[in-house]
Amino acid sequence: MSKAKSKRCDMPLNDSHNHREDEAEGFVPGAILRITMTNFLTYNYAVLRPGPHLNMIIGANGTGKSSVVCAICLGLAGKTSVLGRGDKVGLYVKRGFSKGSIEIELYKPGGRLVITREIHVDNNQSLWMLNGKHCSQKAVEEEVKALQIQVSNLCQFLPQEKVGEFAKMSKIELLEATEKSVGPPEMFQYHCELKNCRNKEKELEHHVKEKSSFLEKLKQRNERNKHDVNRYYEKKRHLDLIELLEKKKPWVEYETSRKEFEDVQKELKEAKRQLAAVKLAQAPMLKKIQTIDCQLKSTETHLKEKAAAIKEASLNCKQKQDQLDRKNKQIEDVKQMLKLKQMEKEDHQKRICNTCLAIKDLKEELAKASDRPDVTPKINDINVELRRIQEEKAKIEGERSDLRREHINIVAECKSIKKKLMDMNNLMNAKEEKLRASHRDTHTALMWFRQNQNLFSGRVCEPMMLAINVRDQNFAKYVENYIPFRDLRSFVFQSKDDMKKFMTEVRDRMNLKVNSIAAPVDSYAQRPPSRSIESLRHFGFFSYLREMFDAPEEVMSYLCYQHNVHDVPVGNDQTKALIKTVIEQPYLRVLYTKEERYMVKRSHYSGKISTSNSTVQPSQYLFITVDTEEKWKLERLLKDCELKLQDTEERMKAMQGKAAALELQENKLLAEKKQLSEFKSKLRQLEQKIRTKQDSLQQMENSGIDLKKIEEEAKDTISSVISDKVIVVTVFMAQMKLRAKLTMEKANMALEMVALTTEKKKLQHDCREGSSELKNIEQKCHLLENQKMELREQSKILLARAKSVCHMSNQEPFPEELRSAFAKLPNTLDGIEANLNEERARAECFAGLNENVIEEFNRRDQEIKLLEEEVHEKSASLTAYKENISQVKDHWLIPLKQLIEQVNNKFSLFFRSMQCVGEVDLHSDNEEEYDKFGIRIRVKFHHSSQLHELTAQHQSGGERSVATMLYLMALQELNRCPFRVVDEINQGMDPVNERRVFDIVVRTACQESTSQYFFITPKLLQNLQYADEMTVHCVYNGTNMLPPGEWDEKGFLDHCRRRRATRRGLQEPDGSVVPHEQPAAQCIDNQGTDKKARPSPGPDLLGAVDMEIDRTQ
Repeated sequence: MSKAKSKRCDMPLNDSHNHREDEAEGFVPGAILRITMTNFLTYNYAVLRPGPHLNMIIGANGTGKSSVVCAICLGLAGKTSVLGRGDKVGLYVKRGFSKGSIEIELYKPGGRLVITREIHVDNNQSLWMLNGKHCSQKAVEEEVKALQIQVSNLCQFLPQEKVGEFAKMSKIELLEATEKSVGPPEMFQYHCELKNCRNKEKELEHHVKEKSSFLEKLKQRNERNKHDVNRYYEKKRHLDLIELLEKKKPWVEYETSRKEFEDVQKELKEAKRQLAAVKLAQAPMLKKIQTIDCQLKSTETHLKEKAAAIKEASLNCKQKQDQLDRKNKQIEDVKQMLKLKQMEKEDHQKRICNTCLAIKDLKEELAKASDRPDVTPKINDINVELRRIQEEKAKIEGERSDLRREHINIVAECKSIKKKLMDMNNLMNAKEEKLRASHRDTHTALMWFRQNQNLFSGRVCEPMMLAINVRDQNFAKYVENYIPFRDLRSFVFQSKDDMKKFMTEVRDRMNLKVNSIAAPVDSYAQRPPSRSIESLRHFGFFSYLREMFDAPEEVMSYLCYQHNVHDVPVGNDQTKALIKTVIEQPYLRVLYTKEERYMVKRSHYSGKISTSNSTVQPSQYLFITVDTEEKWKLERLLKDCELKLQDTEERMKAMQGKAAALELQENKLLAEKKQLSEFKSKLRQLEQKIRTKQDSLQQMENSGIDLKKIEEEAKDTISSVISDKVIVVTVFMAQMKLRAKLTMEKANMALEMVALTTEKKKLQHDCREGSSELKNIEQKCHLLENQKMELREQSKILLARAKSVCHMSNQEPFPEELRSAFAKLPNTLDGIEANLNEERARAECFAGLNENVIEEFNRRDQEIKLLEEEVHEKSASLTAYKENISQVKDHWLIPLKQLIEQVNNKFSLFFRSMQCVGEVDLHSDNEEEYDKFGIRIRVKFHHSSQLHELTAQHQSGGERSVATMLYLMALQELNRCPFRVVDEINQGMDPVNERRVFDIVVRTACQESTSQYFFITPKLLQNLQYADEMTVHCVYNGTNMLPPGEWDEKGFLDHCRRRRATRRGLQEPDGSVVPHEQPAAQCIDNQGTDKKARPSPGPDLLGAVDMEIDRTQ
């Protein structure tokens, strides 16, 4: 896109003086009345007012024609993907501005619709307005849809970037686009409904078919299993009888047990009656025993009361005894306290004496120490000397710190250098490994040479592949390709004697296959090339082979002498392109292009040139590069660093010696200062100790103990305690007497109880001896009672088991159907067992039957019923769907065929007017497959060819453009859309077809019944036919265009008229020009100024526009 000038023109376009009041005359609903662009793509500000019919927008490439197309799409809520340009709407704002806007005014019956879109670059968002009121994008889309505008439909809106996609549309896509564009609104809906219904119909047909097939299989399986089912039910009848017999069996067992229980109960009742009669006879003796029992109980109660009283008295005695013990302990404590006070008094006197003696000794020691002179001056002298030593130590330490930092820096530098050397050595090791892998004998000889270098007098170079260092890895392939491998693995000797010595050792004695080379006596390493590289640069040569690598002088001398590496140029792709010219140069024998090697030979007789070329393979050995010069520098730096490190360490040792001497001197002074300080401190300590002892002595003298007072207080305390003790002893004695009395009473009651117990035992003995009959009866009752309990439990168990077998609850009454079934069966256990054995034998005869087969039969039978219902329902639904499809198909297919027939008539007519053939038909392999329906376009541009479907394989780009344009024009009269946009579709057409297409466009789009049409093109052919109903918009926008103020309209028009009159011979003798009435045109300049013009058939764009311009002020 070209950039328009930044100066803004606020003058609206197309505000001419002959502008009619009713601007909407001839416009269909939804047609565009006005387009205003502000800061949009190439425009600062521009207003376009299109006509109601054909609008041609012409202008040079980059002036902003497609910007109008973009404004229409984006202003009508279209997506950026429709345009095929930037995917973000913010990219459509003119560069350098933060926002832009589009305003489109549409014709709408009863009032106009103005849609405004303001685009913000920062957040890539848009603000929408309808008739000046803010709204959402959805509201705009609904308004646009209501006016039947479809900017996403290529049949209505065909931007420049989508022209090629129209021809690539499939028949199906073309049909859908045509339906949306020219068909009734319900046509595409019917089509979609048919496709959905057809898919549902397929699903139903497939479902019914599957279910029917599955239903038939289920019926066949059940028929095969029917015999087994009958046998199974026969067996089940026997098993049911067995189950019934097994249910009655526990009831028979229960009835037997119940009858036994009733018999035992009667017998027990009789035994209890006999036992009562016997007991009645022994009643007097038993009555006396009962009287004794009552006496024993009363005595036992009194005995327990006495025991409780004795226990309480004993407890009181113990409490009083504890009180006496506490009183005795209290007296002992008072005596002990008095004794401690006496001992404390003696110790206090001793401490006073000792303190007096200590004060005396300290005063004597202080007197002796005071005789020595004052040590303070001497201490001050020592402090001065210590400060001097510390300053010297600090100075030395600073120097040592500097040396340590220097040492650390040198060590770090050494490590860095060693690491770099190690990396280089690793690269050399890699090259050596390559040598060992490719030629082991040479590697073995290399190891021997490194161990015996001292045997050689002259310089010996290791194999060339190790000695050569390519400056750039990309050059390695040229060097390796040119130097033979036998030379790459050769040792190079400065002296021939050294070479003989080496070969004698490794070849003759070690039996190794090794190559060796003696370097030329005179050095050829610096031999100049035959021509300077500058003279060859115009052929693309940029270097000679020698300048691409480094090597020892002996190696380089040999290579220049033997292989002329100084005279082999290396070129690039330019050399390859000029190779025919290059090989004709007489001074080139071997040369390299970027990927090939050329060898040029000339015949000495005929002078003819023969060349051979080969592809340069990637390097295998020399791509590993090591800068030997850099390695030598690093080795020198490492030696210097090691020397610096040694010097630094020696200086550090000297500094350490000085520091040690100062440390020794300082320690001596500190020891002397310590002795003097200790002596001075000792005097102060003695004085302090004397004062402390004197204070302590005074406190001890003031705090004496009054022993007499303490002894009197102790006597009073003891007397009080003894008085309390007498009271406690009196109470204690009374409790002791009470306990003794109660103990005697308890002993008497115990003797009485023993006598009663003896009498009772005697009576019981007599009673037992006279009642053997009573024992027998009691034993019989006991046995019968146990038997009764056992039978009761047994009956309960049998009853529970019987109910469990019959699946009855405890409270449930016996079922009548079971009672009637049991009545038909035997009532004895033997009869039931016999019937069980018989039925079991019969059931065992039905062997090999599986219950799963019956379950599967029943399940399958139920499934068959459900499937039959489902198949019936689905079949009914399928019939209804088919009826619905048939109705919808009639509503869709008949109008569609009529529509396609109309399109075909127009399309064929347009092609016949161009002396070509074209057809449009509705194509489908199967009329039931509604998603396969499509529009097929078939064309024939040459008489000798056949009708071919419009594809990229059969037609050229221009032919496809013609067919596309004519198809769109065929839709024009049928189109229910308010406008159509086609952008630069005529670019690939030849002049003949372009003229024919243009004539058809003008005739079709300028009819009264057609909708608005926008045709964008960068150029027009000469002498085209125009219509009065069309409007031409000329876009002259760009950095090199004249500003509006400098535009000379009158001069421009006069110039155009003279040129046209001259060519047509219509110029009058006085120089005037015959006027020609032409349709109105509009022009948009670089500031957005709209000008009205009339185009006429002319030789070029300037001649095609006869402008009568009214500039809006």
